Amino acid sequence: MNVEVLLGNISSFKADVIVTAANSFLRGGGGVDGAIHLAAGPLLMKELQKFEGCETGDAVLTNAYNLNAKYIIHAVGPIYEDGTKGESILLSSAYKRSIELAHSVNASSIIFPLISTGVYAYPLEEAIGIALSSTKEAVKTFNFNGNISFVCYDKLTQDTLKNILI
Repeated sequence: MNVEVLLGNISSFKADVIVTAANSFLRGGGGVDGAIHLAAGPLLMKELQKFEGCETGDAVLTNAYNLNAKYIIHAVGPIYEDGTKGESILLSSAYKRSIELAHSVNASSIIFPLISTGVYAYPLEEAIGIALSSTKEAVKTFNFNGNISFVCYDKLTQDTLKNILI
């Protein structure tokens, strides 16, 4: 599995599918999700109103509206407490479900943020390990042949991800 590492605002990149780190209410928020909602426009929130939320570890698919993408996957990662509350299982599930949904719409490219590493406080290196192993497993499980990219919001995160990939 080849992974591209990008730096910047995830909403500025082009892909068939852009993943956002959503909250369980699917009503927008800060960080990555705020940037996605702002860039996609008000029709995104209107579409999300048909959902009654989303469980942690799961994801839902919507249109991408004003983004340079076809779809948005709203993946709900866990809030990190102490690592003993099943956080790793839930984080892994959010990535796997995202690959499954991307495959279901025949996506040829998917861009991920590092889910749960912002305000949800998941330790960065552990989150990166889970992201990489989970996407690798899901690529095999769902026979996903598309390009996979991770967008980092700062240089430290980008360098950490690149170092783990080596």
